[in-house]
Parts: sequence; C-alpha cells; structure tokens
Amino acid sequence: MTDAAPVVNVETHARVARKIDVVVIGAGQAGLSSAFHLSRLGLEPHRQYVVIDRSPQPGGAWQFRWPSLTLNTVNGIHDLPGMKFSEAVDTSKGEVHAAVAVPQYYGAYEKAFDLPVRRPVAVKVVCDRGERFRVETDDGAYAARGIINATGTWEAPYIPPYPGAERFKGRQLHTKDYQSAGQFAGQHVLVVGGGISAIQLLDEISQVTSTTWVTREEPAFRNEPFTPEVGRAAVAMVEDRVRRGLPPGSVVSVTGIPVTPAIMAARARGALERQPMFAEMTEQGVRWPDGRELAVDVILWSTGFRSALDHLAPLQLRNTDGGILMTGRLATQVAKDPRIHLVGYGPSASTIGANRAGGAAARELSEFLHLT
Repeated sequence: MTDAAPVVNVETHARVARKIDVVVIGAGQAGLSSAFHLSRLGLEPHRQYVVIDRSPQPGGAWQFRWPSLTLNTVNGIHDLPGMKFSEAVDTSKGEVHAAVAVPQYYGAYEKAFDLPVRRPVAVKVVCDRGERFRVETDDGAYAARGIINATGTWEAPYIPPYPGAERFKGRQLHTKDYQSAGQFAGQHVLVVGGGISAIQLLDEISQVTSTTWVTREEPAFRNEPFTPEVGRAAVAMVEDRVRRGLPPGSVVSVTGIPVTPAIMAARARGALERQPMFAEMTEQGVRWPDGRELAVDVILWSTGFRSALDHLAPLQLRNTDGGILMTGRLATQVAKDPRIHLVGYGPSASTIGANRAGGAAARELSEFLHLT
C-alpha cells in the first residue's frame, strides 16, 4: 500500500506573494525613467525591483493615441535618460505617427538597459500589509517594500456629469476614443474642452464636417514663445498645489495655448468661434441657460483625464479635497506614506518632468528603504 499523495491547496499556493523591494507600476516615460535610475543605483532587476505594465507592448499610452498625431504636432517628447530619441527613431520625418515612433523608442530603451518590464500585466489593487505592500495583479502577487506608481492618466478619462446626459440620443465619445475626423463626415460635432487636444481635434474635424466648440472658460491663447521661464512657472504652480494637498491644476491655465499655423488656419475658417458651456443635454442636442438649443449628432468630450490611481484606493491616500499631500525634493513622495512615490502626478506629468521625477523618486525611495 503506497502513501497517499500530499494534498496541495492550489488556491492558497497561487496567492503566495513574491517578495521584492520595489514595484514600479507603469512603463511610460515616468516608469522607464524610474527603472533606469533604480538600476543605476545598483538595484538588481527582477530580484530587487520589477516594472509592471498593463499595455500589450512598449509605448505607454502613446501606442493608443489617434493616428493623425505626429511628431511635429505632439506636445513635446523628451529624451529618456541615457538614450536620445533620435537614436531609435528617425526624427527628420515629422509626419511619423507618434503612436508608432514613441513605442519604437520605448521598446529600444527597455532593451538597451535590460529593464525588467512584465507585460501585459494589470495591477488590480495595492494593500498595506504592515512592513510590505501586497500588490495584486492578474498574474500573481508581490510583497513590496516600496511602490513607485507611474500609471499616468490615460486609463482615467474624465467626462463631467451634465443634466439630461441620459436623454441624448446621439453619440458621445472622449478624446481617448478618437481615431479620425472622417468617421464624423456629414454629422454635426460638438467639441467640448479648451485644452490643446480639444483644439487639435476641433481643427481636424472642422475640415470635414460642421462643428461647434464650447468651453467652460474663455481659452487663453499665447502669441509669445514658450520660454523656459513660462514652463517653470507652470510646474511651480502645480507643485505648490500638490504640496498643499490640492488636486493638480491645469498647466494650460498658466502657459496658455500656443498659436500655431494650424490654429491660425482654423481661425480663418471660423472653426474657433467659441461658445459658452451649455446648461443641459436634450434628446437631440444641448440647451443653453437662455433657452437657446442646438441639434448635434456627436458630442466629443475633450475634457481631459484624471490620475489613474484607483488601484491605490485601499491605501486611502486622498484627502477630503480629492488631492494627495505630496512631499519630497520634486513632490513625488506621498506625505502619508513615504514608501510610496507618485511619478507622473502633478508637476511631473509632462515627459520632461517625468524624467527628473523618476530619478528623484528612485533615489529617495532607495535611501528611505536603505537599499543604497
């Protein structure tokens, strides 16, 4: 008679978390910069730190951008530390799609520096377990001593609630869903939003069909060149807000919208005749406070994004204002828990800001955890 085989609790075994020092969540500009600096500080890839990315391939959110967004229209792509963009992409061809060029660059970067990116893996939730965080993913769990969150905003499109939204029988979509202007031919499109993306899409759509543009506030256009001083002022404004625990503000409200040849052409066509925000939505369109109505077929909400931080909800980082009190040299460290850094949040939301913040977060977290 042979001994019976040991009984293995498969469910319990599957939930055993792999111990690691640092988990970087997200492999966009901020995540790759953080990973680069962690390696330079001497942390061993895969054993001491790992990068988890939900996207199917390198490129972060760039791989999902609309096809007409090219290198000569995108709002700034900066070199990652240690490798120039031009080393991986032919930058002389401005018509190259950003959704192709940036993934090409990020992929070359990951390979060149042997960064430990695991994809496609989605982080479901992060919980505090005392000395470590439990990072639950759809491909197992990690027990991490520290977190560098670099999830950006693409996964959290924002559409403001409006009375009558459920009654509108036309089509509603967000900037994230946009593919091409041609899909709206023969329809009247209402574009909502006063940012750079809203104006870019309005420009494209207005060339193939009729449009109306509405914004909550009068857009601030900038005729003067965008100087380093202007950029620093914008970053300082946002940094001040997050250091006071307030939600990050709009950078465009400080910098203004640069007037490009495309914007001047759109003005000449009459496409930039901005209307104030409507009060409610109807079955056929929208209605303003004075009773004026407009029938539309499509409402394109180019109303921005929020930080994609739902997976961190159990940590209760937000205060009653909805913001997160930040500290650290470049305001990447969460004041409530110094083991958590948010890179790509607030003042580090731009690609150049993400580069610098990735280095600061890697150094501060490594020092706090005594890894270096």
